[in-house]
Amino acid sequence: MAIDFYWRLPTHGCHDSIRTSGYERGDWSPLKAGNVAPGLTRDGEPDGFSYIDHLAAIAKAAESVGFQGGLIPSFPNTDDPWVISPLLARETRDFRFMIAFQPGFGNPVHTARAAASLQRATGGRLLFNIITGGGGPAQLWWGDSFAHDDRYSRTSEWLDIIRGVWTSSDFSYDGKFYQLRGGGLPPAFQTEEFPEMWFSGSSEAALGVAARHADYYLSWLEPFDQLGDKFARVKERTAALGGEQKCAVRVDLVARATEEEAWADIRKGFENVSEETRQRWRGQATDSVGAARQAALRPSDATRYDDLIVAPNLWGGFNLLRGGPALGIVGSYEQCAAQLDDLISRGADGFILAGTPHLEEAYRVGEEVLPLLGREAPALLAAAE
Repeated sequence: MAIDFYWRLPTHGCHDSIRTSGYERGDWSPLKAGNVAPGLTRDGEPDGFSYIDHLAAIAKAAESVGFQGGLIPSFPNTDDPWVISPLLARETRDFRFMIAFQPGFGNPVHTARAAASLQRATGGRLLFNIITGGGGPAQLWWGDSFAHDDRYSRTSEWLDIIRGVWTSSDFSYDGKFYQLRGGGLPPAFQTEEFPEMWFSGSSEAALGVAARHADYYLSWLEPFDQLGDKFARVKERTAALGGEQKCAVRVDLVARATEEEAWADIRKGFENVSEETRQRWRGQATDSVGAARQAALRPSDATRYDDLIVAPNLWGGFNLLRGGPALGIVGSYEQCAAQLDDLISRGADGFILAGTPHLEEAYRVGEEVLPLLGREAPALLAAAE
């Protein structure tokens, strides 16, 4: 069975090492010597290499080592994925663009037209990571005050409509959140491939919507037994509706030639975390079940990097070193490949991988880890010793 691999594109800037805390790449920090995109010439002037040039370099690197495409995140502090995608499409050949999108923030008919336009312009390279939001202050930043389960109901209606207008010239809808009469895309748009939907969310409400609408159910990494159980539940729900569900994992890797090198980078990164970051790491208000499951993986008062080792080659402090999920994979190339193979055996059909810095780690993971997949785990682990 073919496994889909995507890379993450850092639209919020990037560190130059997992060991450091500053955003030296992508113009999200004050311009100074040593920065990239833009950097400084010998005369101290900006060198003209922009953040979009840097993102293009990452996309090209990922494409060159076999990744099918890249996730383009969307947060209050990022550029908009709808703007980034067509710019990067001009810099790549077949690389697909996974737009992270909250349906509540876009009229479904307008979004369908924009998506079909992007499909026409890029030769069908668009897909979506549908997210419904974690509540609390982050959700209110967008002006969205709907309660948790209402947000998922709204998402389900939105997905009904975007597919309905894509495939019909006279589509009507009466829902709690949306009403539509005689909707539909122009015939030329309807011939474009409907984008794949990768769906995120860990609550029962999320799993129910995923079973109805998603091509891929996407989860942050969790302890493997727990994750396998979640995959089984969403696949059972989909099967009960007469469908078939694929599942995927979003996970960071620190993959090195030896396990000792990998843990040394984690230790150094942990030691460089500021107290301000630690306070922020202890949590903001959220009704996200997925965020709560991540928080439960690690103690809030950890004083050593190894306090956060959840299982062999699994570390629960990645969100201290960069934003995003807490749990990631740490080890030699062979150990990282064995962990990914284990996830595949538990129901993973695809991955969104990442590493810091995103440019160099795209090459490293694509060239050193992915070619090892599918080999016998004992042989892999023996090679790592």
